[in-house]
Amino acid sequence: MKQITVILSVLIFCSAVIPKQKDELGQSIVRGKAIYADHCASCHMEKGEGIEGNFPPLAKADYLTKFPEKSIAAVKLGMEGKITVNGKEYENMMPNPGLEIDQVADVMNYIRNSFGNTNKKIVTPEMVKGVK
Repeated sequence: MKQITVILSVLIFCSAVIPKQKDELGQSIVRGKAIYADHCASCHMEKGEGIEGNFPPLAKADYLTKFPEKSIAAVKLGMEGKITVNGKEYENMMPNPGLEIDQVADVMNYIRNSFGNTNKKIVTPEMVKGVK
């Protein structure tokens, strides 16, 4: 009887916690898609392919996984200078898009889980706040 109680407790806990994180990420991705369309797609294009020589791709972009904090900083603060994405150099200025902390988290969750990118670790507003 004691084992059944423990097993049921574990199952109830897992069913309450695991879907919450997945649902939270899913909701953030939905919000991030709208933010991306309004603030990012004009340069990085609707499907994240970028414009070669001018705006780096976000589709299957190694930069997002190699430099997650720099990626967050770019969306939060803008960016200037050379970067290499998928083996190609880009040197252009990305102006500060003027997003709120939670919007930065949402758009990061969207681009990190779209365009052939898969990164199920959620970017939270707290993580964004910590990036300078």
